[in-house]
Amino acid sequence: MPAEPFCNKTPGANVLRGKKIIIGICGGIAAYKIPQLVRLLKKRGALVRVALTDAGARFVSELALATVSEEPVYRKIFPPVESEGVDYTRHISLGEWADALVIAPATANTLARLSAGLCDDMLAAIFLTLRPSKPVLIFPAMDGQMFLSASVQRNIAALVAQGCSVINPESGELASGQCGVGRMPEPEAILLALEEALHEAMGCSPLYRKRVVVTAGPTREKIDGVRFISNYSSGKMGFAIARAAAKRGALVTLVTGPVHLPTPPGVERMDVESTAEMNAAAEGFFKSCDLFIGAAAVSDYRPATPYEGKMKKDDEQIVLTLVKNPDILAGFGRQKSPSQLAVGFALETRSGLESARKKLADKNLDLIAFNFFDRKTSGFDVDTNILTLIGSDGVITELPQLTKDDAAGKLLDAVEQLCLNRAVNP
Repeated sequence: MPAEPFCNKTPGANVLRGKKIIIGICGGIAAYKIPQLVRLLKKRGALVRVALTDAGARFVSELALATVSEEPVYRKIFPPVESEGVDYTRHISLGEWADALVIAPATANTLARLSAGLCDDMLAAIFLTLRPSKPVLIFPAMDGQMFLSASVQRNIAALVAQGCSVINPESGELASGQCGVGRMPEPEAILLALEEALHEAMGCSPLYRKRVVVTAGPTREKIDGVRFISNYSSGKMGFAIARAAAKRGALVTLVTGPVHLPTPPGVERMDVESTAEMNAAAEGFFKSCDLFIGAAAVSDYRPATPYEGKMKKDDEQIVLTLVKNPDILAGFGRQKSPSQLAVGFALETRSGLESARKKLADKNLDLIAFNFFDRKTSGFDVDTNILTLIGSDGVITELPQLTKDDAAGKLLDAVEQLCLNRAVNP
């Protein structure tokens, strides 16, 4: 079967021509700049519609926006009942219509509503119905202290985790008369960011429509009805990989142990508890998947006979007999076909490149990511990682300290190169 084409971006191409863009405007003084942004988009051949919040209408007129966009402005989910030809599904159809959503300026109130999943106006409805593969660019603009507050930063982090691109405000003179962070970028800068996002969305990754299975998180092995053996894994790395793969158009199944993380957009999730359960779930995809990434920190051993109910502490000592769990990644590696790829992780508490190389060979992997567990910058339950990628061809790529989302991107870049190499040299 021939490999699917890899679609490169075309330098200099007008990516906006014919694209359907929705601009969401919230109640900030920077809203007065948006008619100019609409004009710039129209000049580039984009089709533009505007969703205006009630607060936004206090700063920019509906008439001005309708004039420059040549479209009606959308505010209420429910149109007037006396209107002729009323489309009562427009709150859904607009999200399906759009190729991208730009929210500028985005206020603290709107960030909170969107991160909470509220749907009380047209902008929120469009946000909820937009397909996960479509770019969402959010430009917060507000007082600097408000922007830096814990609540706003928490809501921004939640939106980023959902796949939105949140562009930090610029520093400068604010409407309050103070100077600092909080200014919305100029329309030309917003236009450039949108073009880059559309270019990225249009690039056809070698992972596009490929079936990708990712394991993530820890597993729990029961000692009795209330106690278990586990580890410190938070699942953040596996979830970041699943999120990044879905953004590249892959069909992603995420098999995860017990974690407290939201499901990445566009990802099918399966929750399990023990290594045996994760193995059973993963085995169902061994034959059909194109890429298997074992990022879970599975328990290598389990109690041979878990105690029924709760063990009483009657004895000074107890003896647990542990038996070996199935090796999920090795199981896939043993049976994978030449067209399938296997990627694993090797975590050590000290230097362990040789151990990672051995794991790569023993489990028949195509790529392994070695990382060092220090509880500060890399490994379990932190937001950053330091990976060393080792290919089956012996090529080693050392990555600096990165956020786990960025590290996931670099890992998938290496996987994409493996796909391209295999297409050239099957």
